[in-house]
Formats: sequence, structure tokens, C-alpha cells
Amino acid sequence: MADAVPPRRPRSVPRLLGLTLLGALLPGTGLIAGGRRRIGALILILTLGLVGLGVYVGLTRREDVLAASVVPSRLLMASAAIGALAMLWMAVIVASHRSLRPATGGAVGRAVGALFVGMLCFAIAAPAAIGVQSVLAQRDLVQDVFVAQGEGKSATRPTEIDTKDPWEDKPRLNLLLLGGDDAPSRPGVRTDTVIVASIDTKTGNTALISMPRQLTFMPFPKDSPLHEIYPNGYGQEGLSLEGRLEWMLTAMYQNIPAAHPGILGPSDNEGADVLKQSVGEAIGLKLDYYVQANLKGFAELVDALGGITVNVNERVAMGGVSSSHIPPSEWIEPGPNQHLDGRHALWFARGRYGADDDQRQIRQRCAIKGIVDAADPQTLVTKYKAIARAGQQLLRTDIPQELLPALVELGLRVKSGTVSNVHLDASKLRLKYLHPDYDALRDTVEAALEQSTPPATTAPKTTPGTTKPTRKPTTIATPAPTQDLVDACAYHPDGDQPN
Repeated sequence: MADAVPPRRPRSVPRLLGLTLLGALLPGTGLIAGGRRRIGALILILTLGLVGLGVYVGLTRREDVLAASVVPSRLLMASAAIGALAMLWMAVIVASHRSLRPATGGAVGRAVGALFVGMLCFAIAAPAAIGVQSVLAQRDLVQDVFVAQGEGKSATRPTEIDTKDPWEDKPRLNLLLLGGDDAPSRPGVRTDTVIVASIDTKTGNTALISMPRQLTFMPFPKDSPLHEIYPNGYGQEGLSLEGRLEWMLTAMYQNIPAAHPGILGPSDNEGADVLKQSVGEAIGLKLDYYVQANLKGFAELVDALGGITVNVNERVAMGGVSSSHIPPSEWIEPGPNQHLDGRHALWFARGRYGADDDQRQIRQRCAIKGIVDAADPQTLVTKYKAIARAGQQLLRTDIPQELLPALVELGLRVKSGTVSNVHLDASKLRLKYLHPDYDALRDTVEAALEQSTPPATTAPKTTPGTTKPTRKPTTIATPAPTQDLVDACAYHPDGDQPN
């Protein structure tokens, strides 16, 4: 009965607006002040409970929240929950104001109150709408880029995964990162960027292995159908330099599927499957999944992030053709902490005029580091819709949706771990010659990964994450160490890179 007989209501407009605001900031208090104590107390208790639950989850279950953010069904429920909570919150504000409003009042006071309530409701509806759009954009991104485990076609993707703990018996996750030059103005696709990211699943420490684009006679595993066709690797003897171009690593993505369609089995991306097998054999690792980015999407992603910040240690050409002696029309000038938009970041990563592949590979790794650094929580929250839209245009991958929650948790370890470069001595490994020393390359990568991995407390298990070829170690100079990208991407105005 207490709710049916409200106490004396406030008569002044300032007090009315103040209590309405209090009821909006702490739902339930306005109803209590307006005499509707029972329903107000219930809403207040529910509000405090939801706030407490949110604080608890944010402090103790952040990994679970992030894991849920890549599950389409949970994202759909989250968007519905955001919309429902916003509607209920606005209904409470309106009800609070009506219970607080004087039984009699002037038209001006009523108009001011209605305007104030409308502003409060808009302050809730606008961010709620952005939140729903961002959640649905994330759902679209997950569904468009990542396929379910039983869907899609891949000749090299693992057939089974343990979704509860996929890293239990897997010390390293090996990802093939491909940068393709696909564009409407270009026939076919060449992979100018081929990088392997080998991630320690316990610590998140990541080693990046950049493969020179001009490698020839790339090998294949002995159990691959391509090994039967190219037992000595993908290449031909006696060709001129121009003739070798179609037999280099950069051309394999396009040329091998064109020459041998379907040879590895049903696949949605035959070129990526070919490179997973060949690059993995060349460095002695079994590559689990690939992530492929195109040039147009890269620029859009950088713009969506608001740009990236990198150190520029030498002039970088924006265009130009060295072989035809056509100079570039623009340059990115040297300097520390250069903030680049998408167009300039793309040229920073791929500018070729007057630069060799080693310089480009360093810049590509630094561009990746710049993207990781730019993807801070504030940027992701405020610009996520644009980031997700760019991601849909940017990415192709065979990573299954079921693995995404575990990958999100691993991504947090990568964010707090170290990202290093495995330095490959081009001279000792003969990387710029017709027949690279792939045995020495495997030894170098193996030694570098052992250096970057903390000593195990128990005997390591044999896992499908890496392969150990049965061969005699090749005698080379001291294996090249890993190099932290913080040092590699620092500003060196004298042009000297740290060793």
C-alpha cells in the first residue's frame, strides 16, 4: 500500500531535475524518492547486482569475456541484451520522472522536464546503438572470415582440434602470414610477403621468420604429391634471371595451382595450401594455419586504426620501377615516430625502389608491430565497426571458428610477450643463390626457436606442431640469434641496424 500513496513530491524544477538525474545514474533511486519504494528498491538491488557482476567479471574473467567475443551465437545474444537493457534503463528514467513530477505544474516546467528526460534517454540510446552495431559487426567478421571446423575446404588444415585446451600438447603454434598483391588492376596474385609466426603457446613469445621472395627450388614434404613432381624443389636449371621469376617463392601461390589444379585435394585456397607445405618444409616446421592479407585491405585497416607509428630509418619510395629506371613520385622521409596513414603505411611495408628484400622484410615486420601497438583497447572500442569492416576486406584464413576463443587468450599472451625476428644470414644460407641451403636454414630456425623458448622443466613431448627431420646437422657458423622487434624497429639515424 505504501507505493499507492506517494509522499510529498518536489515542487521546484531544479530539485526535480536533480532527482531525475540521480534516478538515471543509479536506477531505482528516483522511484524511491517518488514514493514507489518497493519497485524502486528492487530495481536498485538489481542495478547494484549487475554492476557488481560486471566488475567481478571484468577483474577476474576477462579471458572468458574475450573468448565469448568470437562466438557468433554469444555475440547475437549480447547484442540483444544490450538493446534490452537500454530500453529498460530508459523506461526506468521515464517512470522515475513521472513519479517525481508535481501533480500540478506549469507548462514551462513540464517542457523543461520532458526535454531533460529526452536528453537522458538519448545519452543511453546512442552508445547502446553503437554497441549493438559493433557487436553485430564483430559477428559478421567472425562468420565471414572464419569457417566452422566442418565447413570449408582445406587440404592442410588440422582435421581435429581440442577446443577445451588446444595447446595442452602443442608447445608452438605456427602461422603462415601471406601478403598478396591482389588488386583489380593486377592479373593473378603474387605473395610478396611470406612470414612465419611461431608462437610459444605457454609464454606468448613470438618469433617471426621472413622468407625472401626470390627463393628458388623450394622443397616439398616427401609425403606431398608435389614432391613427386618436383623432387628437387620447385625450379628449373639453366634459366636466365627473368626466367627464374616464375619459379620463385613469390610466384608459387599463383603458378602451382594453375599448373596442377586440385593436386593437394579439395581447397578453398590452393595457393595457401601449397605455401604451407613448401615453406614449412623449407624451415623445418609444420605450419598449422595461414592468414592472408591483401594490399587494399591493409591500407583500410591502418586507416581504421587511426594510423600506425613507426620509425623510418631510410627514405622509402612510394612507387617507382627500378628495372625501368622510373623514379618514384613521392618518398617517405626518415625520422623517428612517424605517424602513417593507410596509404603511407602500405608503401612503407612494400616500397621496393632502391631497396633490397632484406630492407623490405624489416619494414614489413615493423609495420606488423605498429598494427599490434595501435590496436589498444581505446582504439578498438571507439573504432571497432570500421576495423571489423576493413578486416572483412583484408583477411582470408583457414583458422576455424572453434579455435578462436583459445586464440584470443593466446593473443593476450602475445601482447604481453616479446616479438622477435629470426635473423637469417643470406650469405651463409645462400638465400640469394639458385640453390639455397635449406638444411642450414632448418638448423638456423631450430636453434633460434630453442633460444627463444624457456628451458622445459620436464622432457618435451613429440607433437605435430613441429617436425624434426632426421638428418645430420649442417655445420654453419653460430646460428643467428633472434632479435627483439623493439630493437629492430628502433630509430637508427646513422643507418646502422643492431645485430
